[in-house]
Amino acid sequence: MSAVLYEVQDAIATLTLNRPEALNALNLAMIDALREASARAAFDPAVRAVVVRGAGEHFMAGGDLKWFREQLALPPAERQAAFEQVIAAVHASVLSLKGMRKPVVAAVHGAVAGFGLSLMLAADLVLAADNAYFTLAYSNIALSPDGGATFSLPRQVGLKQAMEIALLGDRFDAARARELGLVNRVVAPDELAAETQKLARRLANGPAEALARTKALLNASFDNPLEAQLVAEQRSFAACGAHPDFAEGLAGFFEKRKPVYGRS
Repeated sequence: MSAVLYEVQDAIATLTLNRPEALNALNLAMIDALREASARAAFDPAVRAVVVRGAGEHFMAGGDLKWFREQLALPPAERQAAFEQVIAAVHASVLSLKGMRKPVVAAVHGAVAGFGLSLMLAADLVLAADNAYFTLAYSNIALSPDGGATFSLPRQVGLKQAMEIALLGDRFDAARARELGLVNRVVAPDELAAETQKLARRLANGPAEALARTKALLNASFDNPLEAQLVAEQRSFAACGAHPDFAEGLAGFFEKRKPVYGRS
């Protein structure tokens, strides 16, 4: 059984972290499977939205500490080289999720720790069950964060809050995550799957080109000066206006019906 399950239904690709017996802790098999699944979703023409979720009672409890302990048998220089190689593979998944032209929804519950939190931060929208709990955790075992957490956290919660989350490694609940702006919605655990599908279906049925360009514009906004961002908006707006989805959107509005995108 793959460490990450890949399923496409109704134009939604669902990537399920599939080591429930280990709280979906990230091991080498899951690193490879997640890299392959995220790249597959990015380039799959049948996919218009992506969901990342965890099997069992947790989203992801971070890295596999048993594997970490095994690396202590290596001399420090070899251990450092091994970690460099592994983290590069981990980061390929983050780049796929952040860079793909499709909206990514994370559905989290239970433990969202270490790379689990980094992975969640790579999603465009997050739904959390009210039993979810969060911790960056790296400092608790004398490691610094990976998975883009040090990029995403300051942008999402501000530098001081990011410092607190990263340096102290404390655990916080779903209500606090919502307050910090790390998650979009908090729902009951038994509603998480249905609410996630509802949101993903809405995105999958939306204007794919406009959503892709909007995602790209927002992701670039922290690094662009205003003038550059205005130019990017101008070009994107014009490109969307030349796309068949624009004509369908207007037709739906004037005909008082829901637009049906993706037919051209």
